[in-house]
Amino acid sequence: MSQQQQQNFLIAYTIDRMTEFLIEDYNLTIATALQFIYNSSTYQKLNQTENGLYEQSPSYVYEILNKEYQLGHIA
Repeated sequence: MSQQQQQNFLIAYTIDRMTEFLIEDYNLTIATALQFIYNSSTYQKLNQTENGLYEQSPSYVYEILNKEYQLGHIA
């Protein structure tokens, strides 16, 4: 597996887990949770692979996303 494939896999896995967390925590639909994720600053940062956020655990990245969800922006 190439480095790009590994990055894509980890990003996709993190998105899957964050979707599950949003659904569990806020009783959102899958579509609403995904819409929020894909429009979030956290998602933009997750895709900037040079910062290494994609290498962090999905729970860690979700904490950032959760703050953004609650505050409307990253603190």
